[in-house]
Amino acid sequence: MIDVANAVAQLSGAKELSEVYSVLSGVGMGPGWNKPEPSLWPAPRKTFVPAHWSYTVAKAALDAAGPLISTELAERRNLILANPIPGNTYGTAKTLVAAYQMVRPHETARSHRHTPNALRLVVDAEPKTYTVVQGKKIPMLPGDVLLTPNWLWHGHANDSDHNAYWIDFLDAPLVQMLEPMFLEHFPDGIEKTVDVDSASPMRFPFAQTLAMLNAAAPAADGTLEVQLGNPALDTIALFVRRLKGSERSASLQSTANNIYAVIDGEGVSTIDGQSFAWKRGDVFVAPLWRSHVHEASSDAHLLRVTDEPVMRNFRWLRELELKSGRRVAA
Repeated sequence: MIDVANAVAQLSGAKELSEVYSVLSGVGMGPGWNKPEPSLWPAPRKTFVPAHWSYTVAKAALDAAGPLISTELAERRNLILANPIPGNTYGTAKTLVAAYQMVRPHETARSHRHTPNALRLVVDAEPKTYTVVQGKKIPMLPGDVLLTPNWLWHGHANDSDHNAYWIDFLDAPLVQMLEPMFLEHFPDGIEKTVDVDSASPMRFPFAQTLAMLNAAAPAADGTLEVQLGNPALDTIALFVRRLKGSERSASLQSTANNIYAVIDGEGVSTIDGQSFAWKRGDVFVAPLWRSHVHEASSDAHLLRVTDEPVMRNFRWLRELELKSGRRVAA
């Protein structure tokens, strides 16, 4: 309980700023003119760093963990791709997290629902591998992208004879930061269903994405990229970019966070001066305001998972095309 009368009396008799500061510290106030850190700054701070993760290593780790960690023991058998900055154990970027996940043959991962939006890119899976969303089995084939939007029941079922691997993406770090987090477990383990919905709006088949790319015209800078959904989720936009062998993209600097996953092909991306060689199944991140450029060594397709809708809706999206120096406010 603050002694208001005493605080006012001390402030009334103060002759030095140090006396004012002493009283303020005891009443939960701080002098805005004497902050140790500014509240505003002229350009975005680069807190999260560029980073790269190898699917080859992740697959080996999941194979090793598979017999030791059951889906009964773990909510999900996954590997979190935490950005390597001090103190961080979760977010791949400030607002997004990516993780590798594996479900073994004839295994299920129980259904749940949560406030974060989520999606997954299938890396390796055989027919009869499914994500179950709202009571429908949705096929998972390599290159497919599947959505599990906010608060929809979803689980996984691998009815094939081979391990299935994919990359999850969620806006959970954003939800954690804003704090409206809810998680609920399905009361019966996984939703029981025999209905298979290959044409579900929650699925973007890779064959369909390739057809869209084949029909699309390159942008003025030569970029060939298509969007999956418009946007696919309220907080996350999805794009697939095609890079021809030896093709180099324009360099982009943006206030949006971008996580890239390699659907196929090989190449190198340079992010804020650091180069990362990538191949099929790898993941790398270009955090907010980190310039980045891609160069393919063979024909390649990259999935770009970005928080552009958040930045755009709050009018925070700024892009700088470094080749021309043209700044775009969206």
